[in-house]
Amino acid sequence: MKNKSYIGTAFIILVFGIYFVPKIIDRIKNNDIVKGDRLNIEGTTTSTKSDLMTIGKAPKFSLTNQDKATISDESYKGKVYVVEFFFSTCPSICPIMNRNMKLVQEAFASNSNFGIASITINPENDTPEVLKKHAELISAKGVNWNFLTGDKTKIFEIANKGYNLFAGENKKVNGGFEHSGFFALIDKSGNIRSRKDEFGNPIIYYDGLKEEGVTAIKQDITKLLAE
Repeated sequence: MKNKSYIGTAFIILVFGIYFVPKIIDRIKNNDIVKGDRLNIEGTTTSTKSDLMTIGKAPKFSLTNQDKATISDESYKGKVYVVEFFFSTCPSICPIMNRNMKLVQEAFASNSNFGIASITINPENDTPEVLKKHAELISAKGVNWNFLTGDKTKIFEIANKGYNLFAGENKKVNGGFEHSGFFALIDKSGNIRSRKDEFGNPIIYYDGLKEEGVTAIKQDITKLLAE
């Protein structure tokens, strides 16, 4: 009976080796061994073209730009675009974000399939007129760079629930508002996309305050424009 048991066990091990080991080796070769093992994001997949991960659908919006035109997510359909949240009187991180977003814009200024949506979190102050002056002040150029304003409740919902990028009021801080310094990257189909970190997990958003974040998003915009 023992011999039969050993034979049965050996047979199972042989079948496992023939079927599963080649698959494990393929995952290691393709750097897929950590996919889905650490970070569980609904809808997360990898692109076979650019190898950028799909985080999920970007939220819908309809806001007013610096020229008083209605701009929605549909306005960017078929384009690669970057989303940020800011306010014109921000005394802390916004000037850095402005400078870095200009670098992104300048890199793709001649590409009509690229755009930027800079959404204010202080719409009570940042009217279209104020945003137009702000765009001029920071020398923001490009027909596809929209500075957007609208209903504050809806904007906070877009930021906090739609993108999961923090934005809120805080009277105790200089400027009266707090917000994330990250940039969101959206592809031509309206999906939030990102590269992977060294562990193979999505970074989700790009650091708009650091040189390496700007370099990374410019590289990945190029990839998405080629898709």
